Amino acid sequence: MDIIKVSGTSRTSAVAGAIAGVFRDFKRAEVQAIGAGAVNQAVKALVLAKGYLAEDGYEVIFWPEFIDVDIDGKIRTAIRLTVELRYLTEDTGEPEAETEIIKSF
Repeated sequence: MDIIKVSGTSRTSAVAGAIAGVFRDFKRAEVQAIGAGAVNQAVKALVLAKGYLAEDGYEVIFWPEFIDVDIDGKIRTAIRLTVELRYLTEDTGEPEAETEIIKSF
């Protein structure tokens, strides 16, 4: 599975389509962005992709993390956004993670 790399000039709808396509094939996608503009485009694309995938019956979640990337011999800090299927509990049909968070407050 390839990492979807986003720049500040990436078309949001094109990135969203790529995210949805990779997710349909692998049930997981990884998006990488460096810089505020790229992160902005990536997040907007993730929101669009979430809608595209919901139409196919997939409920997805995504989360960010910092990673170090070597670009032309220089280490840059990037944000990786990982997209995965949200698993629901069989008893209630509620998302497992949200149920745990609500109980902790």
